[in-house]
Amino acid sequence: MEDIFEGVAPLVHRSQINVPYSWWAGDTASRFFVALRDQKKIMGTRCEACNRTFVPPRKTCPVCFGENSSWVEVSCDGVVESYTVARRQLAALPRKVPVIFGLIRLDGADTAILHYLDGVAPEDIRMGMRVTACFSAAPTGQITDITHFKPL
Repeated sequence: MEDIFEGVAPLVHRSQINVPYSWWAGDTASRFFVALRDQKKIMGTRCEACNRTFVPPRKTCPVCFGENSSWVEVSCDGVVESYTVARRQLAALPRKVPVIFGLIRLDGADTAILHYLDGVAPEDIRMGMRVTACFSAAPTGQITDITHFKPL
């Protein structure tokens, strides 16, 4: 059978589609976001069986599958476990490049949270660097209530 599309250039349509939507964050995420918004506290869940604290919080322990019903406040300070630098401006990046993303393990947590690093040049960031959370002056109950992490 002859390919009817042979030699035909692909058609590309560029558009800006805005599809607003909302969803329920659930009990666990809601409690996390409300604490960020109202108290500027970072909360995690604790698995009593495994002795691990999860930030962001998880309802169920991924190790033993037990319910994480204990809540604990963790520090706003932590350490950069890993990082990457985005140098290409894309529509999905609300910040001007270069943008540094870091995996931050907060003091008191056993897991890392992915967030922006700012106040440091890309060439100066290091794994093991101590950082602290910076909070929004106008919190809205989202992860962006932590605007970024900066070096201590």
